[in-house]
Amino acid sequence: MPENALPALRNFLVSRYDELKQRLARRLGNADHASDALQDTWLRLESRDDIDGVRDPASYLLRVAVNLAYDRLGKQGRLATQEEIDALLEDAADPAPGPSQIAEDRSEMAALAALIARMPPRRRQVLVMVRWEHLPQREVAARLGISLRTVEKELKDAHDFCAARMGRPPAAPEAHEK
Repeated sequence: MPENALPALRNFLVSRYDELKQRLARRLGNADHASDALQDTWLRLESRDDIDGVRDPASYLLRVAVNLAYDRLGKQGRLATQEEIDALLEDAADPAPGPSQIAEDRSEMAALAALIARMPPRRRQVLVMVRWEHLPQREVAARLGISLRTVEKELKDAHDFCAARMGRPPAAPEAHEK
């Protein structure tokens, strides 16, 4: 191409617009983005004074258009197409437990209920009040007429009892609301 390739690039873009748009649409995955990118490319060429050393006008124009399209999409925070959304939804795993997980969880809950039923009454009461009713340990102590230290011990013993019989390591000590 001549030293100042701008007029030849503009003519090439106009005369081969449909071919460039088709190639660009395949690359970008969207004909509208391709049209916008080619329009931006035309505007870019209009704002330039000269361009030197262009050997392959099609490659040059496509490279400019792709770069402009990616810049535009990046600035817009590109929205997904309906097809892309549908594909993502098809691939997304269902977070709901399946039948086997539900059956396993029910079985484990039944085993835990049976273990709790075997605890001494006060230990069971402390566990239910703290873990199921979410009462502060101080309130449990006041309601049952026992010390806070006794509530803490009964709760720890209840946890250890359940963990040992369900084949799990005892829980690490944690800070409980007092």
